[in-house]
Amino acid sequence: MQIMTAHIIPEETGWIDYIFVAQNSGTTTTQLMKYPIKTAMLVLGLMTSIISWSQMALPPSGNNQKSEVSQFMGLAKATIVYSSPDVAGREIWGKLVPYGLSNLNFARSTGDNPSPWRAGANENTTITFSTDVEVEGKPLKAGTYGLHMIPGQDEWMLVFSNNSTSWGSFFYIPSEDAVRVGVKPVACEFNEWLTYEFVDRQQNSTTARLKWEKLAIPFKIAVPNGDDLYIKKLREDMVSSKGFAWQNAVAAANYCATKKTNLDEALGWINAFTNPPRNAKYYPLYQSKGNVLAAMGKQAEADAIMKDAINLGDATAGQMVGYGRLLITQNRPKDAMPVFEAAFKRYPTASVSLMGMARGYVANSDNKKALKFAQDAYKIETDANTKTTIDGLVKRIEKGEDINK
Repeated sequence: MQIMTAHIIPEETGWIDYIFVAQNSGTTTTQLMKYPIKTAMLVLGLMTSIISWSQMALPPSGNNQKSEVSQFMGLAKATIVYSSPDVAGREIWGKLVPYGLSNLNFARSTGDNPSPWRAGANENTTITFSTDVEVEGKPLKAGTYGLHMIPGQDEWMLVFSNNSTSWGSFFYIPSEDAVRVGVKPVACEFNEWLTYEFVDRQQNSTTARLKWEKLAIPFKIAVPNGDDLYIKKLREDMVSSKGFAWQNAVAAANYCATKKTNLDEALGWINAFTNPPRNAKYYPLYQSKGNVLAAMGKQAEADAIMKDAINLGDATAGQMVGYGRLLITQNRPKDAMPVFEAAFKRYPTASVSLMGMARGYVANSDNKKALKFAQDAYKIETDANTKTTIDGLVKRIEKGEDINK
């Protein structure tokens, strides 16, 4: 492919110096010519016509349609852009796509510098990461990379090149590699069109894979600092207008408690609402504070906060029973029982409170009392789906089963 540019240098004599710069197959040629102004304008018009024609919107080479697929991993994003050829009855692996490196006999691809496969068709297949990642355990900085592959019968080598703007693999050179990783090919269902997809989608990782014909090439992408990205975003939000809403402080602090990270700052977010001068007394705030304290290993302080929480005016039967059930999962059935009793005392006609008592008695090995509360819950429940659920729990208690598992 030849790219030509012209630099015009006018002269007072009525002539124009033209400097032509041509780039072809990696070689640059410069030539100086003189033309009268009228002739120069004719040449310039011709060149403009040629350039305009080369930029026409036409179907892609070989009708290999361009495709794009993206996947978020929490706040991080990976995007693969590729051209998608079809099988069209051809033998793909080892034939159309040869194993190993190949001399393409063009541009930089020679016998001394054979090329990998372009992992698609036409121009570079590219993969873009919005943040630093690890690919098959190897670190890779945020950015866009040319994706090439070296096929093998038993193992493939994936090449992430810092050159992402070239056409195919004709201009590939190993010195531009950012990283190489080895992966194992796996058999898959037949795919007429070369396709990239993301599977096993987790908060901080995913597996990308190429599928074509009956072969898939998977590679794992992980975000080693995925939780830190959320903490950074939460920190930004908490000093913005969002930080004035106690509900946002609860959500942010609970995230930190779940991840057991950034706990001191999370506690500060909650204290900003529960401490003077605000002195906000809402169950979710107190519960969140208890979660953070428990994550910090301060269980006694967490218990004290939750003892206050279940006595707050906005504490619902469901919230109170939920806390009691949490204590059961922590193997603290004796501590859970007073919580269930407090919920029943405040909400004696709520089926959830009655079932809380049933769960508490089962946890404390008193199935006879548990069965009575469960049967009463069944009698007063009006929602059909919930009534069915309670009926199932009643039958389990009758069998002596642990309904808390």
